[in-house]
Amino acid sequence: MWCSGEVGMAAVSVSVTVRVRWCTRKPPTPTPTRFSVNALFGDWGFGNRTRNSLQQQFTFTLADSKVISVSVVSSISDVASSEWDACALDATGPDNFNPFLSHAFLSTLEHSASAVRETGWIPHHIVAKANNNSNNNVVAVVPLYLKTHSYGEFVFDHSWANAYHSYGYNYYPKLQSCVPFTPVTGPRILLRNTSFKHQVFDIIVSAMKELALTSQLSSLHVTFPSENEWHKLTEKGFLPRIGMQYHWKNRNYKNFDDFLMDMKQSKRKNIRQERKKISAQNLIMKRLRGYEIKARHWDSFYSFYRNTTDNKWGTPHLTREFFHELGAKMGDNVLLVVAEEGDELVAGALNLIGGDTLFGRLWGCQPRSYYPSLHFEACYYQAIEAAIELNLKTVEAGAQGEHKIQRGYLPVTTYSCHYLIDEEFREAIQDFLIREAAQVKLVIKLLHDSGPFKEGIL
Repeated sequence: MWCSGEVGMAAVSVSVTVRVRWCTRKPPTPTPTRFSVNALFGDWGFGNRTRNSLQQQFTFTLADSKVISVSVVSSISDVASSEWDACALDATGPDNFNPFLSHAFLSTLEHSASAVRETGWIPHHIVAKANNNSNNNVVAVVPLYLKTHSYGEFVFDHSWANAYHSYGYNYYPKLQSCVPFTPVTGPRILLRNTSFKHQVFDIIVSAMKELALTSQLSSLHVTFPSENEWHKLTEKGFLPRIGMQYHWKNRNYKNFDDFLMDMKQSKRKNIRQERKKISAQNLIMKRLRGYEIKARHWDSFYSFYRNTTDNKWGTPHLTREFFHELGAKMGDNVLLVVAEEGDELVAGALNLIGGDTLFGRLWGCQPRSYYPSLHFEACYYQAIEAAIELNLKTVEAGAQGEHKIQRGYLPVTTYSCHYLIDEEFREAIQDFLIREAAQVKLVIKLLHDSGPFKEGIL
């Protein structure tokens, strides 16, 4: 018998039916591995299964007798910031520094009680160490979480969970390698530049798959990895998925007007009209960094953020403490755009500065206030001006929003990988992802073909 369930996709308006053939199922049989595994299960509650954490350790011996140990830690605080950041910087390269992969950002999520067990994000970070000649050096880390829901991921699998539930199976908990609440592309398996880093990559992937299997979890997900990592994980049995975001590209512009000259006349005119509305409303825009951002700014921005979540999402993921600690830890990597009316802060947009990219993250304004075009100014035009000023190549404006196109932000492909333990669910979801990918590629092409730039501007 065949049964249907709807699966939706946020990036484009498309609905695809996932079909799972009913049969008598047996729990998957663990496959032999070359790893030595030591497991200790804690105590947590999910349906009939209760565990607090998955405490496992894997060991692997390389040809030169070097021993690689892979373990799970329950907090990023268990890893020295210098060791974590060395892995992250080697993985991205110094010119492509990604602030969201830093120990400072990820620890802020935990310390502020934003991404913790109580909110359904149980840290299970992977740490790989090489034991050679009495040294025990960290050679790789992975931001990893045991998830009890699918919120804050920006890659949507709620319908997959519903399909599991309709057959009497648990989709949650699942393992998720990502940066919580952050749809920003970057490597997820953060490797030091060693002569054996490719072997470490293979070891970590095998260890994560084994962790999901032996812990009787439904799945393992890697969201917003780099394209190169996406290809490698696909080769190792993960189901590939693509999505779409909107990014602005700096074509060596000298200033904002230089950028406008690449736009079609109608788009250029519209942007200029929108920007004029800001001064007409007696609003002053400021871009603040580092020590310029005071506690009062963070308190105001938190109220703006809460106004946005109350109106849009319903549940705030980030705490007030998150913003204060972020400012204290990240310093000049934080760019806060604020709008002032007289002496009063009325709106703000939070950005983080990377090696070659400005990452736009959150926006909000005062409750029950409306300022025409202020959202576009604070989130898009101020970000473009800042990127030109800082000589950054890209502005990533976050997920969703076709309104970004006419303001110079074009669609780009994003990536995710999914390892489903159950073979029949895996086959059904794979079929859906193939059809979904075709739709995403078509939409990206159509949006590019009707873009806001003059002919010949890519």
